[in-house]
Amino acid sequence: MWVTLTSGSQVAGARALTFGVLAFLVSAMIVALLIPVAPRLGLIDHPDRRKIHSGPTPAIGGLAIALCILPLAMFTLPIDRPLLALVAAGVLLISEGVLDDIYDLRWKYRLCAHAAAALVLVYFGGVKVDYIGAAFGIWHYHQLGLLAMPFTVLATTGLINALNMIDGVDGLAGSVAVATLAMLACAGFYVGNAEVATLAIMLIGAVAGFLAFNMRTPWNRSAKTFLGNAGSEFLGLVIAWCCFRLTQTNSHPVTPVLAPFLFAVPVLDCLALVAHRLRRGRSPFAADRDHLHHLLMDAGFPIAGVIAVIVGASLIIGLTAALASLWRLPEPYFIVAFIGLLAAHFAFTNNRARAVASLASFVMLFRASDRDYREQSWTSAVAKEPVAKPPHAAE
Repeated sequence: MWVTLTSGSQVAGARALTFGVLAFLVSAMIVALLIPVAPRLGLIDHPDRRKIHSGPTPAIGGLAIALCILPLAMFTLPIDRPLLALVAAGVLLISEGVLDDIYDLRWKYRLCAHAAAALVLVYFGGVKVDYIGAAFGIWHYHQLGLLAMPFTVLATTGLINALNMIDGVDGLAGSVAVATLAMLACAGFYVGNAEVATLAIMLIGAVAGFLAFNMRTPWNRSAKTFLGNAGSEFLGLVIAWCCFRLTQTNSHPVTPVLAPFLFAVPVLDCLALVAHRLRRGRSPFAADRDHLHHLLMDAGFPIAGVIAVIVGASLIIGLTAALASLWRLPEPYFIVAFIGLLAAHFAFTNNRARAVASLASFVMLFRASDRDYREQSWTSAVAKEPVAKPPHAAE
């Protein structure tokens, strides 16, 4: 088992779950209150050629999550400089994100805000990546020294934009964030970092409260609200903070090379997309329909199927890497594995038409097997039905 709870951890876990449930209720309430006022705030997402929703939709999910989680974190967690830095950086990103959702800011301004939030973590909170483990197999560990600040800014902005880029299907970004936060919470409990574990579980509750209005269900045919850029950027920031706080401790109980595997699919898709765009002479921030979720949708996957594939892949990669870490796999192998995954994703998505056709073959195979199963079940059911005798047969 990845998580073996002591009595102290059980108490911390029960406390975290309690606040997680509270976060769910508070977040759902705030979402319900903000949806009617979204038009007056200007927080409305209008459909265009890249978006699949049919009409204007409130984009208040991120604001609701932040209004829920920031005060709750200040109330439940030890107030120290790292937490205060997270709150300050979160307020900065939510403010920028709300302005972006209203006025559609240029990517340069957004990127400056992301970098500024990362610098708040570094210089005000002391939250930075100093140590990357024995990633290259040369020394026992690697200290970044003067490179710690730029590396932290790059990693933070990368995680923020990775989650933002994958936010293209109802429920997808929130579900991926929940999967990542669940793995971070498990890792936090395993190494005794109650602060990270509690924050992760509270954020899971807050995101779940939003997903109740965002995910498509039989009783909710379309999203009643969206996460918005404010939401995806805020979630990316908190995930980055949790990763740094979990891996950059004095005893280094969680190897830093594990962190990208806990958020693998968004990071891989983001890096591959940027590489494709640069290779084709385009801006790395140019909008298109080449994201993984777009390929899956064009291949015929339903919305629920897209979410299941991406979240399932995220969990499989993250949990496999966690088990490998527990089995003391040498850290350079993690780097090789991640580069291999990136190369495979880049090669697969290099030809869009071929990638969509390959994915479509899986959809057809699934539909064919499902149809065969249903026909076989129907035939078996008919065969088991007693044959009704004609009225005169009983005479």
